[in-house]
Amino acid sequence: MTGSPASDETEFVIGRGKVVTADDDAPAGHLGTYRARDGSSGAPLHIDLDGPHAMLIVGKRGYGKSYTLGVVAEALSRARGVAPVIADPMGVFPTLDQPSEGDPVPAEVVSDPEITATTLDPRSWCALLDLSPESGAGGLVWQAAQDESTLADMRANVEATEAPTVDKRAAVNHLDLADSWGIFAPDGLDAQELGGGEVTVVDVSGLDSAPMNAVVRGVGEALYRARVNREIERLPWYMIDEAHTFFQGVGEAALETILTRGRAPGVSLVLATQRPSAVSEVAVSQSDIVVSHRLTSEADLDALEAAQPTYMQTSLAERLPTSPGEVIVIDDATETVHSANVRRRETPHGGDSPNASDVNVEPHPRLSDDD
Repeated sequence: MTGSPASDETEFVIGRGKVVTADDDAPAGHLGTYRARDGSSGAPLHIDLDGPHAMLIVGKRGYGKSYTLGVVAEALSRARGVAPVIADPMGVFPTLDQPSEGDPVPAEVVSDPEITATTLDPRSWCALLDLSPESGAGGLVWQAAQDESTLADMRANVEATEAPTVDKRAAVNHLDLADSWGIFAPDGLDAQELGGGEVTVVDVSGLDSAPMNAVVRGVGEALYRARVNREIERLPWYMIDEAHTFFQGVGEAALETILTRGRAPGVSLVLATQRPSAVSEVAVSQSDIVVSHRLTSEADLDALEAAQPTYMQTSLAERLPTSPGEVIVIDDATETVHSANVRRRETPHGGDSPNASDVNVEPHPRLSDDD
């Protein structure tokens, strides 16, 4: 299996619907190992990277959700025929381009992401600027986005119209706000740049919510349209950390489009979140692979239980693991549930929390009684 450790043993591939051997040429990624009842590791467990998938990775803070997403990203970077892209709102994935303990991980980090104005369609522009397309200002922005290819030209387009002054002023003010975010450029990211074999880390951690959502939506739409129009050969895998952030903003529309229509053009989506209750029901119900770390919030458990497949013999809450790195994997392709341990990452993990005890400074002098 491409992207898997060499072995003559028969191994199971999540999402493929069959047991395969090591000489199978379809790409698969090493996720970890089966977990026995006593917690020990068993046979290797892989995930299918050949066909398109919708994958949901959940878990409370500190139990390995982002770590597992990094494991998937490492596997994708070594698989042939795919174009992995990861949206990083916490700034924890630039470590993917650092030296690896195993085979090199081809990675490119985009630390100040920019997108072209045409990355967003007219409806997306109105949603981004919170303008109704039926309003005067919204209609002007819609038409400008339809006619022009840069933000500057969109502004000039609005100013050149004979629309009422109040509508023109409102439209220009909204476009100026978008310009102030610093994320739109004529030579911004496009599908051709994102469609390579290396994993592209789009670091949006320095952005506020609106521009962060704009980049995530723009990248998602660019990848989806590029595959619909057959402009790129590789099959995109769009990975989103802290996905709940984007189901509360304009990023949601692009993600739901991939969830519901991405299979036909071959676009996969991997969502990682500590709050499954804050993503849409579509994100949970459309996921054919669910990887769950420990969860304790009743709302989050209810969100997963609502979509629990009928082939699970026990409740999801009863199967959930209790320690970091442990997961249960629900595989809709084979209608099976697996207890597993996620493998060690081969590149450094950037998501560990700092401790005050690790700070190398002199202790503060003790205050005297007089103070």
